[in-house]
Amino acid sequence: MKLTVFAATGGIGRQILDQALAAGHETTAVVRNPARLAVDGQPPDAARIVTADLAAADPAVLEAAVEGADAVLSGLGARSTAEAGVAQRGTRAMIRAMQATGVRRLVVVSAAPVGTVPTPARPAPPRHDPGDGFVMRHVLNPMIKTILRAHYADLALMEEAVLASGLDWTVVRPPKLTDRPPTGVYRTAVGRNVRGGWSVPRADVAHHMLQVLDEPQTVRRIVSIAA
Repeated sequence: MKLTVFAATGGIGRQILDQALAAGHETTAVVRNPARLAVDGQPPDAARIVTADLAAADPAVLEAAVEGADAVLSGLGARSTAEAGVAQRGTRAMIRAMQATGVRRLVVVSAAPVGTVPTPARPAPPRHDPGDGFVMRHVLNPMIKTILRAHYADLALMEEAVLASGLDWTVVRPPKLTDRPPTGVYRTAVGRNVRGGWSVPRADVAHHMLQVLDEPQTVRRIVSIAA
């Protein structure tokens, strides 16, 4: 399969890139700083590397990066409050490039609390996700959403752009991300959060994002994942 991975130096993006290459996929990595891809001073030999800053990307560069791809996968997200907004802006640029080149399949990572975050298109979302238990609804989510308000607002607007894109999208929503080794054992739920799902390794999120490429039932679905 021919894949393009955006934000391939991030925690999830790098996992997607490494797992895609290990599986033998022909993979293009779109990154702002190619030096961050290096391992022991060398970039991954099998990957085609495209340099692009999604905050102000040249449309022609992005179109060249996705043209001919069977699917585009994005690990894009803000790493700090100062970067909030990068997910929606970068994803919109990505979508425009896909629409211009006729690439249809898109898989993006979001976050478990985003389903209850308001956006202009959805000003009154549900107060609680149907998959969340009492502690998550009344203790953890309110606290997390207060601390990471700007991050989740960015991801909610990113999701809004994806859902309106007309593409064959899948949104993957994990809870707290960890750097534990991949397990290959995790739970998923469609249209709601995973009950009792507190965390998940980034490597398992990447594994699932690649796996849904072979699952047509996940097209135009929001899928949650947790350990």
